Order: sequence, then C-alpha cells, then structure tokens
Amino acid sequence: MVDSVRPRDSSPGSVTSAVELTPRLEKALEASANEHGRPLSDRTASGGFKTNDGTLYLSKPFTSFKSKKRKAVITFVPRKSVFEKEGTGANEFRGFFTLFWISIFIFTVRTYIRSFETLGYPLSLAFATQFSKDAIILAISDAVLVASTGLCVPFAKAISNGYIKYYWVGLTIQHLFQTTVLLLAVKWTFDRQWPWVQSGFLTLHCLVMIMKMHSYMTVNGYLSYVNSHSQTVLSRLRDTTKRVGGWDTAILAAKLHRQQLDNETARSGNTSADEGVPTPDTTELPDGTTKSIVDASTVAALRKRLVAAAAADEKLTANNGGVEISTTSSPESEPSNTLRQPMPHPLVDHPDHEISALAQAYTDMELELTSSGPEYVRWPENITMKNFAVYQLIPSLVYELEYPRTDRIRPLYIFEKTVATFGTFALLYTITETFIIPLSDRSSTQSFARCLLDLALPFMMAYILLFYIIFECICNGFAELSYFADRQFYEDWWNATSWDEFSRKWNKPVHSFLLRHVYAETSYKVSKHSAMFLTFLLSAAVHEMVMAVVTQKIRMYLFTMQLIQIPLIYVGRIPAIRRNKLLGNIVFWLGLYAGFPLLCVAYVKY
Repeated sequence: MVDSVRPRDSSPGSVTSAVELTPRLEKALEASANEHGRPLSDRTASGGFKTNDGTLYLSKPFTSFKSKKRKAVITFVPRKSVFEKEGTGANEFRGFFTLFWISIFIFTVRTYIRSFETLGYPLSLAFATQFSKDAIILAISDAVLVASTGLCVPFAKAISNGYIKYYWVGLTIQHLFQTTVLLLAVKWTFDRQWPWVQSGFLTLHCLVMIMKMHSYMTVNGYLSYVNSHSQTVLSRLRDTTKRVGGWDTAILAAKLHRQQLDNETARSGNTSADEGVPTPDTTELPDGTTKSIVDASTVAALRKRLVAAAAADEKLTANNGGVEISTTSSPESEPSNTLRQPMPHPLVDHPDHEISALAQAYTDMELELTSSGPEYVRWPENITMKNFAVYQLIPSLVYELEYPRTDRIRPLYIFEKTVATFGTFALLYTITETFIIPLSDRSSTQSFARCLLDLALPFMMAYILLFYIIFECICNGFAELSYFADRQFYEDWWNATSWDEFSRKWNKPVHSFLLRHVYAETSYKVSKHSAMFLTFLLSAAVHEMVMAVVTQKIRMYLFTMQLIQIPLIYVGRIPAIRRNKLLGNIVFWLGLYAGFPLLCVAYVKY
C-alpha cells in the first residue's frame, strides 16, 4: 500500500503516518466485516486483521526524536493484483478482459495469414536476430551487475558496527558507488555497440538495481542513526533517574504510579482492555459489526494490544536499560514472536515528566528499529547476505525490515505466469515487427502526421502488452518465488483523470521509491512544491538519459514532455475540470495515444 503522503513537519514524539493511513484501513476493515459478518475485533495471532485479500497489518507510525529526517508512509500488506481480483468474478465488466484477449489473438492470427499471403512467411525474424545479438555477453554483464549489488551488505555491516558514520561519510560513499555503477553500465553499452534493445535493457536494469541499493543502504544507514540516538537518550534517561533515587527506585515508582492510575480508572468504570491505552470510539454498522475509529495516538498501541491480549501474565523487567518480556505461560502455549515485540519502557509511567518523556522517546525509537511483525525483526539482525538476496528477489524498490509473506509457493501459479509471459511477448513481438519497426524507419517517406496516425494504435497495444508482461506476469512471478504477499504493483491507472493520478497508479514500485527516497528526503529542506518539482526533474532526467543511451542522441524531447506534466497537474486540479471525470479520462487517453508515436518519430527522424 502506498499513500501519497506529504510528510509533515516533525516534532518530538509526534506521529505523522497514522493519520493518513487510518481512513484506508478503516474502509478495508469495514468492507471485510460487512462481507463476512465478522466483527473487526477478530485478529490473528500475529496482530493483523483478517480481510478478504489476506491479513492486513496496521503500519507502524513514524516518530520523530528532534530529528530533521523524514520518512514517507510506505506500507506493505497482503493483497492481490487488480487483474487477479477481476478473475474472481467481482467485477461486472470482467467479460471485457476476456474480449480483449480473444480480439488480440484473432488480430494476431489475421496478421500471420496476411503476411504469409503477401510475403510467403507468417512473421519476419529480423527483429529477433537483432535483439538476440551478443546475448551471452549481455547475460554475463547483467549477472556481474546483480552480483556487484552484494557490496551493500558489508557496507551496511560497517555502518552498524560504527566503523563508518552514515551521515555524512557513508552517504557520500553510497552515492559515489551508485554513480560509478551507472556510468560503467552506460559506458559498457556504448563500448559493445549494442542495438537499442540490449542497451535499453541493461540501462533500465541497472537503474532498478541502483534504486534497490539506494533504498537498502539508506534505510540501514538511517536506522543506525536512530540506534545511535536511542543509546544517547537511554544514557540521558539513566542520568536523569539519579536525582530521584536511581534506576531501580525510578522503575518501582513508575510501576506504583501505573497501578495508581489503573485503580483510579477502574473506580471510574472506564477500564480499558489495554493498560494505558485509550479505547477507540466505535460505531455500530448496519450488520451489527463495529467500525473502530482509530486516531493517530492509538495506532501503535492497537498493534501491541493484539499480541499482549494473549499473554495476561506478562510483566516488564528492565535489562541493561532496555525492556524484556517475561511470562508465566509455558513456551508451547505462547507464540515465540510475542517475546520479540517491542513493548513500552516501564519508565513511561513515571510521575516525573522529564523521565516519562525520555522513556517515551526511547520507546518510539525502539519501535522504529523493529519491524511491524509478525517476526518483529530488529535492526541490525537484518543485515545478512540471505536477507539481501531475498530482498533482491522481492519486486519492491523500497527496503523494509520485514515484508508480509505467503505460506507457500504455488507451482501452477508460476507455470501460469511463465506461459502468460512468453505468450504475451509473442503478441508484443508480432505488433512491433509488423506495425512499428517498418514505420519507425528513418528512411520512411511518410509524412509526420501520417506516421503519428499509423503508429498510435500499434504503440498503444504494445504499451498495454508490455505493462501486462512486467507488472502482472514478471512481478507476480518473482513475488510468488520470494513469498512476497503484497501484489499491488499497479492500480486502476486506466481510469486516471489526470497525469499525477496516472503517475501514482501505473508503476507503484517506482512511485513508492520516489515518494520515500526523493520527495520525502527533500521536502524537509525545501517547500512541498519545490520537492515535487525536484522529484519530477530527477524522473525526467533519468528518462531522457535512457533515451540518450537507446538512440545515442540527446534531443530532450522526453525530458520536456515530462516537465510539461507539472502545469497540466495544476490545470487538472481546477474544480471545474476535476468534477468532470469523463472529460479528464478522455484527455488522459488522448495524451497517451499521441505521446508514444510522437516521441518515436521525433527521436528517429529528428
């Protein structure tokens, strides 16, 4: 799940993520409850909500500790892709998907027959010969590229062990390494004099690897920064307790104060199900279930309540300044991951405001250093070659300590996606070889306007098929192999009414990366409008670089067209235009239809 959140100004102890996530979570939970007739209080042992699409987990709020660092809200939950949902029969227009594929098949067969009648063969293999050139060298080059990303692990180890300070020495090394990898890959494509398919593939895959490396190193570097601050806060907390009699005395005072507050709450008849956690308001739904109205201050507490409710005899004890969970239950009756869940520091209940605030800040940072469950991976336990290798398989460009996982790999599902990949590629090849390459030849005598008209439909069909191959077949296939449960690699971009909506929906992995590692990391330095401009500027520059590698010329056509989207976004936000969804969708599709052939003809002929 990726919400287009513009990070807010942080203040000590503030929660910036839960406010934006709560409405979407409530909507999903309410829909699940209405469908299954089950109250929303039904939770899994790992702390999630059972929904129609799988188990839904509340995201862990991002907390600030007097830091200028910002973190966008990127939450992964088990979900199916849009096309797989359509296959369940829930959509009244599902027959149009079947119609589309049958029509494409008939169109392809007709193309083969006409080619055989006029040329004597069903399909030319000239394009295949071109893009299979130097295939072994390309495969070796790509393998070397992927293997080089493994250097991220010793880098993260050095950061976690304190050999390198991430801010700013480590950050400088990180960017120099990424730049070097990109420059070497681009230089290699020119040295080999590859055709546009090979050079484009290696360049794009290199960019994907760089984004993965950047997220991995940035997240681990940031968590090393959080860990350093947590130890500083803990040291200050220890020093502060000396003025109230020492550490043990402060712990005892906090427990007595907590007990006093609980007794007062019990006497008032407002006992909560979780100690120190306000019970969220609930609204009764028509089917008798309840909808929980959760605000930002209770989201993290709700997560802890889920597991804590199963262990009534748990108690908190201090250990080396941290917190352990001990239980009187037998190990067999208690899930092992319960012991890994970060719990509030006991001193958060101390009557002294300064001690309580420091303990709360330490608790917030411990939450930041631990995943949201169900395994509750704590940094730096994640810094291993195995963890990085799994991350490389997972089709996500944003690194997390832990992702939602599936229970097993389905061989039939892998077979289905493999067949769909090669079958759709055959259709894509037919359209490219027959209808695009002949018209995109530089020696073509057709006029500019006629080329645009003839290329519009083939390019649109090729775009849709390529989108299906990448985001529905390849991403889902790798997600299945890596047990990755969140399959929302795209949303209904075909219903987009503006270009900013399209950019958010059609490529969720890249959008998530730009949101967290470009927009969020620049928005604390500049205004949100400047951050958005810088994000578009970087994206446009990278796209133009790919076109320069593929065509071996710099024309800035794509760069200009992408930047033009910025004023178009503001035009689309005019109320009169925003209200007319149909008009917005028509303008979007016309722009997409015109854009591809326009770029092709411009780069080939001019």
